[in-house]
Amino acid sequence: LPLLLTGCIAADVQVIAHRGASWDAPEHTAAAWDLALAQGADWIEQDLQMTRDGQLVVLHDDSLDRTARGPAADCTGLVREKTRAQLANCEVGSWFNAEYPDRAQASYVGARIATLDEVLTRYAGRARFYIETKRPEDAPGMEDSLLAVLQRHRLAGRGAREGRVLVQSFSPASLRRLHALEPRLQLVQLWDDDIAPDALEALLDSVRGYAVGFGPARRLVSRRLVDAAHA
Repeated sequence: LPLLLTGCIAADVQVIAHRGASWDAPEHTAAAWDLALAQGADWIEQDLQMTRDGQLVVLHDDSLDRTARGPAADCTGLVREKTRAQLANCEVGSWFNAEYPDRAQASYVGARIATLDEVLTRYAGRARFYIETKRPEDAPGMEDSLLAVLQRHRLAGRGAREGRVLVQSFSPASLRRLHALEPRLQLVQLWDDDIAPDALEALLDSVRGYAVGFGPARRLVSRRLVDAAHA
């Protein structure tokens, strides 16, 4: 998604590695994030899901079926219906080799689903984190859990290292909740719905009350939208 930032970072082009270097390596794995940084990415992105026992894990889909392999009881179905211990039995690299044999690497087999805490620990001091809350309406408490993890890593709250994390979501309610919990946390509103011509300015005025940026779907981008977002 294109991103229109309104002042949280410098006005030059920023490269966000979507799910890591996900063309060349299995998405949301250490292999993909390591490669993204080696390729010069400014940010590495993480999509969040919440487990049945309240752990934040990094996976794009709310279902395990596309990328997880392992015991069916643990590695198929919805993430939110599994515990963190169950997800530890799942492997998320071999699907990539099967799907993209021209990019396959033997080392990708055996990759595990990471918790957000593990990602922030692994890349502390050498990456900036671009985090998305996925379907937060299906995961009550996701915002509180996210903020707790960020605070533990000094990425939010008092004494936080500024400019190291952005949080994005398609859910205005989720972002408003985060803003209420920690107004200094920098947020980006993703947007995929059509915008009536006479509603654009009002929408952006609403978003600027809690976010520093607007991420519209490509089909929505126009000169008027860009100018209005910057204004």
